[in-house]
Amino acid sequence: MSDVELSPRSAVRHVPVDAENAGVRLDKLLAQLLPGVPRSRIFRLIRRGEVRVNGRRAGPELRLAIGDSVRVPPVRESTPDAPRRVPASLIATVERSVIHEDERLLVLDKPAGLAVHGGSGLSYGVIEALRASRPDETLELAHRLDRDTSGCLIVARRPSALRALHALLREGAVGKSYLALVAGRWNLGRKSIEAPLRTDGRVGGERTVKVDAHGKAARTDFRLVEHFGARASLIEATLHTGRTHQIRVHAAHCGHPVLGDDKYGDAARNEQMAALGLKRMFLHAHSLTFAWPDTGKECSFSAPLPPDLKSVLDRLAAGRSGRGGGGGSRAAHGSA
Repeated sequence: MSDVELSPRSAVRHVPVDAENAGVRLDKLLAQLLPGVPRSRIFRLIRRGEVRVNGRRAGPELRLAIGDSVRVPPVRESTPDAPRRVPASLIATVERSVIHEDERLLVLDKPAGLAVHGGSGLSYGVIEALRASRPDETLELAHRLDRDTSGCLIVARRPSALRALHALLREGAVGKSYLALVAGRWNLGRKSIEAPLRTDGRVGGERTVKVDAHGKAARTDFRLVEHFGARASLIEATLHTGRTHQIRVHAAHCGHPVLGDDKYGDAARNEQMAALGLKRMFLHAHSLTFAWPDTGKECSFSAPLPPDLKSVLDRLAAGRSGRGGGGGSRAAHGSA
């Protein structure tokens, strides 16, 4: 019985592990070597013992070492044309969003409304579009953004870069700052919220998260950027942990939900902001900073507020001025 009934069988390969792939899990390497084979089939091949490392059976979680030899069995792979299923318009949109690229990584200013990967009813997202556009590269998401969040997103171009970035993220050595428009007048100054978060099942097929003493540790630092009277405040949120929906839940927890957030926000205030042109959640990943551990080279990337969010701030500011209201600096959202 063939694995994928789409193309002729490949030949047996014995692949030596080089320095670039040292430390990579066996299942991850096979996904690179067999891009047309579903991951479920890869796990089946490993379970059957058709994949061998140095002549022996191995589990999918085995981390490979330089000099290991991986036997890749003959399988039927999907056709090379499979990536073309991603719409050309989406590929073009994603490629236009690339704001930096070097030998190790790509940095994108991800548009709002675009998922970072397929799943939950979506056939494709950012990573699938990039892989279709760059079929000869090994591309992996270094982290994730919610579908409705815009801004800086890192994609690793090498396994070694992915491992380094994941280590930095685990150590909290990647500075991640967001801009959010929240409900009400922020009078908390610089506020650090350390409230544990727990994923509370799924509602309508989507994960929901809540503050819970038995949840995972989470910390977000908030800083006021600008007041817009009693209606709204622009704040900067800096993540020290990377829990699901962390900024949104912490902001709501301290009484200032993110505007436009239909899950943790205030429906009445969201409706008022929709009248000012806010058609989605006002949350934007505006900067990322880190230093490569091997060279010490510091990297810093930023993405300005997209026009749809900036126009909302302009309308808020115009309304405030018309009432003779005061307050705050406009510098941050123009250059963030």
